[in-house]
Amino acid sequence: PGFPNAVKRYLTSQMGEKKVVLVTGGTGLVGSAIREVIEAEKPADEEWVYASSKDADLCDPASTAALFEKYKPTHVIHLAAQVGGLFANMKYKVEFWRNNIAMNDNIFQECHKRGVKKLVSCLSTCIFPDKTTFPIDETMIHNGPPHCSNEGYAYAKRMVDVQNRMYKSQHGCNFTAVIPTNIFGKHDNFHLDDSHVIPGLLHRGYLCKQKGEDFMIWGTGKPLRQFIFSTDLARLMIWTLREYEEADPIILSVGEEDEVSIADVARSVAKALDFQGEIKFDTEKADGQFKKTANNAKLRKYLPDFKFTPFDEAMDITAKWFLENYDVPGAIRK
Repeated sequence: PGFPNAVKRYLTSQMGEKKVVLVTGGTGLVGSAIREVIEAEKPADEEWVYASSKDADLCDPASTAALFEKYKPTHVIHLAAQVGGLFANMKYKVEFWRNNIAMNDNIFQECHKRGVKKLVSCLSTCIFPDKTTFPIDETMIHNGPPHCSNEGYAYAKRMVDVQNRMYKSQHGCNFTAVIPTNIFGKHDNFHLDDSHVIPGLLHRGYLCKQKGEDFMIWGTGKPLRQFIFSTDLARLMIWTLREYEEADPIILSVGEEDEVSIADVARSVAKALDFQGEIKFDTEKADGQFKKTANNAKLRKYLPDFKFTPFDEAMDITAKWFLENYDVPGAIRK
């Protein structure tokens, strides 16, 4: 008792007890970043396994059980989910609900049955109530319905928070969840039609540069967003796995003071791509929500000195990876 967790980990490694950490959805944006951080760190007392949809169908109980039987994890980071853009979320609400509920239930059951010591699931800020005050914090998840456009996905993800508390109170399980803001980085989805804002702008900006066209941004560029670099999120998720002991979720985000406007994002993208043309704003197009500010006070209470990668530096790293891999077959989702 009283030992810091780092000392406990050292003593555990000396006693030969090895952690086996299973990462579901392990080949995506966040999983790839976790792998990069762990490969640089080389922890002696941990073996990390990165599973993708090729390894198991997590909607199927038997397939999930076989994955757990194969690797016998002591710890799990659960990133796998059925995700999609606005159109898919509106059209396939039942599938988003059923598949995410099934996946999460199978993961929770296997972790409980096999005595997994820690489960960290990944939620999203889109699960928060549609009508809310800002900044949002961890206590506000269930204060009202989510936006109707993604209610299948959002309600399924909200149930993870409910399950964490129920498994803890009934079985003493150490299960929790993180809520990141807008993630970007290497290994993102750069598809022109269904990507998030930064990878979409990087791809469009690249094509505008190739064709010598103006860089057209939809909307006024005024809405504000908090972005977290995938490498920073990876470091924080690894910390959550090792150190964070609450069942209640934790928002992983830069602070409100680090919100950036979409116009600033576009300028950062142009700079990272060395785009010399003109940036224009199509103000006929809708802006979407002006701000979705999340409060990271809980994170800062635990980690007051955590240093986030400066936004422009993270953008440069992402753009460099995108350009290096653009013509490599199968390297980029685009």
